[in-house]
Amino acid sequence: MPEFPSIEHVALTVRDLDVSIPWYEQLFGAKPVLDEDTGPFRHAVWLVGASNLVALNQFPQLDDDMPFSELRIGLDHLAFHCNSRAELESWRTHLDTLGVANSGVVDAGYGSALSFRDPDNIALEFFAGS
Repeated sequence: MPEFPSIEHVALTVRDLDVSIPWYEQLFGAKPVLDEDTGPFRHAVWLVGASNLVALNQFPQLDDDMPFSELRIGLDHLAFHCNSRAELESWRTHLDTLGVANSGVVDAGYGSALSFRDPDNIALEFFAGS
């Protein structure tokens, strides 16, 4: 078996890119590296960190427009790696400055997490392992 590759990108479906793009621009501190209408859908893509891509897709017609729920089959949450609990505290301060509701830093035996949600209620997290 070949060595299993790392994750190259994550694509999240959102209801309205005109709402989501400004929110993620504030979160990532950058504009998308790509924003295009492909025909079947429009997407915006950010380079996050050295080599991770996060894409937001907007389709002209959704199967439903219910807010995200981790209780449905599919994605539970997207977590971004942090090196320390102190880094999580810095992100908590940044989220507070942006007015983004969050869990505060929550400690567990396996690490610490800072959870929050995007405009479509997609569960996001900053995580530092123990």
